[in-house]
Amino acid sequence: MILAVLVWLLSIAIVVAFAIRRWWFPPPASAVGAEFDSYFGITAILTGVIFLSAQVALGWVIVRYRDKGGAAVQSHGNDRLEWIWTTAAAILFIGLGLITAGLWAKVHIEPAPANAMRVEVLAKQFAWSFRYAGPDGRFGRTSIRMVNDANGNPFGLDDTDPAGRDDIVTSTLRVPVNVPVQLTLQSRDVIHNFFVRELRMKQDAVPGMRIPLPFLANRTGEFEIACSELCGLGHHQMRSKLTVITAEAFADWQKQMLEQLRQQQ
Repeated sequence: MILAVLVWLLSIAIVVAFAIRRWWFPPPASAVGAEFDSYFGITAILTGVIFLSAQVALGWVIVRYRDKGGAAVQSHGNDRLEWIWTTAAAILFIGLGLITAGLWAKVHIEPAPANAMRVEVLAKQFAWSFRYAGPDGRFGRTSIRMVNDANGNPFGLDDTDPAGRDDIVTSTLRVPVNVPVQLTLQSRDVIHNFFVRELRMKQDAVPGMRIPLPFLANRTGEFEIACSELCGLGHHQMRSKLTVITAEAFADWQKQMLEQLRQQQ
């Protein structure tokens, strides 16, 4: 009897801990982030009801079939009940997968709008680099032979290509608010993962592949970019920053960066 009560009390405490949202996600910074949270909430409610029901039933079984000093009675189960809960579980999980498929496709399959700002993302042990096309709207030619981290050229920009002379390369990502952005992820060495929790987005960066990741940040702020794929001894240090600012502030930042490039040339 005591064990059953402990099971019920612990189950109630777990449900309450989730319900009060004391430890929860930070507010989303994108429209898809809000959708993800909505679907997550639905899933949490459904699984929470099932969890609590199962624990209540477990406590009842403990009380009902506890040792009373009589002869043990064998049970061979109930095929009908097993069919019912197996079918219900299949419908639940397949249904949740189907209703969220559209959101997954929106992030990973649907192309970014034609007017999306293009940014190249380079992952390497153990740092992130970002490249913006200059006023000409074209990315310059790159070559692996010209990669030089010490000289500030992680992408291997070819300085003989005029299209690349206005490319902006930074160690942090800046984007204007409410403007669609198309990231193109690539890795120089091993598999990394681009993760921003406020965007509710994670995407692997795989050597030899160029992987698109569109998003639109709908509020300003600074958010951590983390690598969420174990990539070596310095994995814990591989982080950067996403700064979402107004369109005016972004234009001013671009002007400052282009001025610095002209001074260096």
